[in-house]
Amino acid sequence: MVAAFGFVVADEPANEPRPVPLTRPEMKKLLEDMKDRKPRIPRPELTEEERARLRASGRGPGGGIFWVGRENDPNISLDNTFKTKLFWIVSRANNCQYCLGHQEVKLAVAGVTEDEIASLDGDWAEFTAPQRAAFAFARKLSYEPHRISDSDIAGLRAHYTDLQILEMILSIAGNNAINRSHEGRGNPQSRDLSNFAQRAEKPVDPQRVLPTKTFLTPTSEKYQNLVSKVAPLSIDEATGKPSTRAINRRPPLEPRDSVEKALAECRQRLPRLPLVDEAKTRELLPMEWGNQPVSQWERLLANFPKAGIGRILAGKDAEEKNELSPLLKAQVSWIIARQDRAWYAVAEAKNRLHQLGWTDDQIYKLDGDWSEFSPKERALFTFARNLAASPVVLTDLQAEEAVKLAGTKDVGQLISYVTNRASFDRITEAAGLRADK
Repeated sequence: MVAAFGFVVADEPANEPRPVPLTRPEMKKLLEDMKDRKPRIPRPELTEEERARLRASGRGPGGGIFWVGRENDPNISLDNTFKTKLFWIVSRANNCQYCLGHQEVKLAVAGVTEDEIASLDGDWAEFTAPQRAAFAFARKLSYEPHRISDSDIAGLRAHYTDLQILEMILSIAGNNAINRSHEGRGNPQSRDLSNFAQRAEKPVDPQRVLPTKTFLTPTSEKYQNLVSKVAPLSIDEATGKPSTRAINRRPPLEPRDSVEKALAECRQRLPRLPLVDEAKTRELLPMEWGNQPVSQWERLLANFPKAGIGRILAGKDAEEKNELSPLLKAQVSWIIARQDRAWYAVAEAKNRLHQLGWTDDQIYKLDGDWSEFSPKERALFTFARNLAASPVVLTDLQAEEAVKLAGTKDVGQLISYVTNRASFDRITEAAGLRADK
């Protein structure tokens, strides 16, 4: 089957990333076509009790840790519909059709008009200055986390408090994790999303055409041919027009001496956002935490005494239950953090590799072509790197190769681990955390 837009539903795995829809009608067609997508890895079947437990913990079905919804936390203040708009922008930038479809429905159910949803894909001229600043930050932190700088946080401070900025970062990082969870597994689009209307906080307009059973709803003439300004696009050299080819614009990795210089600077820098006092953070953590060190990461999340501490504990639980080898997890952490230029995470991964007996010479081989590693290791490294960089860049063929060499269980656990690291990198680098000396 070949869809009108060009998405192919076939038995053979594709060796090219899925195309990026340029316009809103093309996007809606792809959302609908994705209902017939063949999963790379079947989703685990959960009981209702397990689903309730996952919702309470913020964990995904594969073990990923996400920042979701309006948690019962006194310091959370951003409007949920606003954060859903951010999720829409994140999913459009990442070309995650599963999540994009869900945000389309959630926004429609919340009363956001079709034209306002369509305008999220434009130049945002219809929105306020605070909204435009947040939208631009969401896109950049998702697609270009390596370019986040002091000026990005300073720009947000003109409109938001530090806690709101941190809440935004945590929400966007969680969105990126969810995108990677669904794209990594290749989940098909949901065929019926009526449950969103049933869970609506306020009555849904009975005249509104909701995209709960089909995404092929009418699009205003104004937005029929508008080319996305959110999705990363390349220009076709032959035609000079935007191409549907998925791209990943991460720059080449720096040489070793440049990395060491960046790590030295990371050990001296001041965080961009406030941290809770170490003693206060320890009070918020459970007694069994004992005398374990309290990191800057934990002090950052402690700004949200319920949701943040819950995120710390859920992350620790997920790390302990993930059965991948400590070495593979540390290697993948390095590979992902290096391409994200997430220096706090690079330092943390390097420290873990040292604890496992690796030398610096061995560590920096992870920046190379991996020719000295086994075919299984190379397949897993490729899977992790591409899924973390831009989830749609990972191809079906790369996923099939990883499953063939490592097995469904290990690849499923790798997806969960990558989602967590992609989130960790974005949070720690956006906050500018200082690496431990």
